Amino acid sequence: MLRGLMAMTPDLLRQALQARTGGSSDFDLNPGTVLPKGRILRDAAVLVAVTETKRGPQIILTKRSSQLKHHPGQIAFPGGKVERFDQNPTAAALREAQEEVGLSPAHVRILGELPAHETVTGFTVTPVLAWIEGGFDPIAEAGEVEEVFSVPLEFVTNPANFRVESRLWLGAARRYYAAPYGPYYIWGATARILHALAERLQT
Repeated sequence: MLRGLMAMTPDLLRQALQARTGGSSDFDLNPGTVLPKGRILRDAAVLVAVTETKRGPQIILTKRSSQLKHHPGQIAFPGGKVERFDQNPTAAALREAQEEVGLSPAHVRILGELPAHETVTGFTVTPVLAWIEGGFDPIAEAGEVEEVFSVPLEFVTNPANFRVESRLWLGAARRYYAAPYGPYYIWGATARILHALAERLQT
């Protein structure tokens, strides 16, 4: 379904959700990873939000605060844990996006969910694909989000812009996808979810 992404529409993105591909995980490139016994996965959700601009469709991302205990300074989608009061992963993703970047649910058209992504840190993350309608002036959540920015959909859904790198994790080399863009180092689960979306847009 490879198309001119500058002319991408919500309907074309929704079609990408129909591609018959399974979920992804941080273990795709590390099949021999030995995990702790009794590992319990927690549910989380992120909003993969596309907004139309004069430069073409852009995906909203955040840079986490460098003061955070977990994943400081990393590039991430708006999102977080699915709480008991959340009706479903989509509700959690919308709530977290409003808290982290000031995105009102009234401006969001939900297109659907991508298959869940399992992380090495013990989460099952549901990526919720969405289209932002109307104006959006991001407001970074104090203490949590250092910056809200966007990258071209055309860039992060081009498999040629991804590379495989590695670093030590729990004493062993761990391979992962990375898609550096300007000053932003997009890697790990965020890059893997974007790579999965890119694969769907190529079929």
